[in-house]
Amino acid sequence: MSTPPRSAAEQWDARFSSAEYVYGTQPNDFLVAMAPRLPPRARVLSLAEGEGRNAVYLASLGHHVTAVDASRVGLEKAQRLAAERGVVLETVVSDLSDFPIAPSAWDAAILVFCHLPSPLRRRVHRALVDGLRPGGVVLLEAYTPAQLGFRTGGPPVAELLYTAEELRADFMGLELPVLREIEREVVEGSLHTGRAAVVQLVGRKPS
Repeated sequence: MSTPPRSAAEQWDARFSSAEYVYGTQPNDFLVAMAPRLPPRARVLSLAEGEGRNAVYLASLGHHVTAVDASRVGLEKAQRLAAERGVVLETVVSDLSDFPIAPSAWDAAILVFCHLPSPLRRRVHRALVDGLRPGGVVLLEAYTPAQLGFRTGGPPVAELLYTAEELRADFMGLELPVLREIEREVVEGSLHTGRAAVVQLVGRKPS
């Protein structure tokens, strides 16, 4: 009898099941550089947060952070990290295909290496445009198709990798002061380490 394939949540639970924080406990470099662009004491939605490194960092800056991930195991580690750092997180276990993003509910949204199939990517990104309050900000970093040549992290299939032009279309209606494809060194735990091809976006909803 063949074993049925594991769900995405089960796969991520397995990845996060070790004591190690597989993507590290330090925040993403692009997030750190762009965090001053967030509104003060923002209500922040962090999607595909995983083990909590980025949400905990934003909470340490005084933001009110809701971290969403399909992996219960990952978010349990996020809560432990938050407790160690003396901050508070709200965590929600949910597949992003099921998570409702209410209109005009958020001051900021964070997507760090949140790679989704194209139809879901477009749906989530469009929902975020509607979900931001006026003046709200989206910060996003993801791998581009060129990352397949580096093999230093990220999905191994092109369909789950993003281009700047795709993101420009997804986030239509936002001002895009930052939208670029670059190569940079990414050092984030054992699973994201080395030269990488990424796309970076800062989007702002007009006031």
